[in-house]
Amino acid sequence: MTFDSTDNSETRTSEELADAAGPEGTVPEEESAPSGAEVIGVRRGMFGVRGTGDTSGYGNLVRPVTLPGSTPAPYGGYFDEVVAALHTALTTTDVGFETAIEKVVVFRGELTLHVRREHLPAVALTLRNDAALRFELCLGVSGVHYPDDEGRELHAVYPLMSITHNRRLRIEVSAPDADPHIPSLYSVYPTTDWHERETYDFFGILFDGHPSLTRITMPDDWRGHPQRKDYPLGGIPVEYKGARIPPPDERRTYS
Repeated sequence: MTFDSTDNSETRTSEELADAAGPEGTVPEEESAPSGAEVIGVRRGMFGVRGTGDTSGYGNLVRPVTLPGSTPAPYGGYFDEVVAALHTALTTTDVGFETAIEKVVVFRGELTLHVRREHLPAVALTLRNDAALRFELCLGVSGVHYPDDEGRELHAVYPLMSITHNRRLRIEVSAPDADPHIPSLYSVYPTTDWHERETYDFFGILFDGHPSLTRITMPDDWRGHPQRKDYPLGGIPVEYKGARIPPPDERRTYS
């Protein structure tokens, strides 16, 4: 599972970031948001711990939490061919490219298509079936929780691979905490069966249309979803070789 710690700060621009840091510290220039990035919050400390002591010893670190912004064309490599082929294929359906795709992002050598959730099955079916695309394989589903990304707190990420063309891309879909529903891709990629169950189990995303959306790791009567950022860090002490390791919410503070 992929996730990144955040703090309960409202979405801010990079210009407002230094003021948002407050008296605990300022954002160093080398840690400021890159140009064009979307700033969704400020992280304090090494892991953004809240409500308990920061046991990392880096409590005065203040850094922005950013998401990469939209990338203008040309994208480079085969990315341009993929986007152009998808654009052409979607124009022949009831769903247009501009309607289905929120933004195209090229970041760290990866192509990501941000898809509006109501159009996810149609886009996935097109990516799988179109001869110029042929992304036959979905490699899994990863959940992400950004508490400060208002209206888009929950994200689901699908890495796809074209065996025919030896290409890769990522699909990313978002949903609000208040309505955590995303269409299931089980009918398009049956291999997402257990992956969607795991993402539901740990993040609480409801995959509409899944044949059996039940917990896969936690007990059936477990309360909450453990990999969400608002999940409490409390736990039970661990006994190891005669030593007692306290749970995170009972450990000493070093900052």
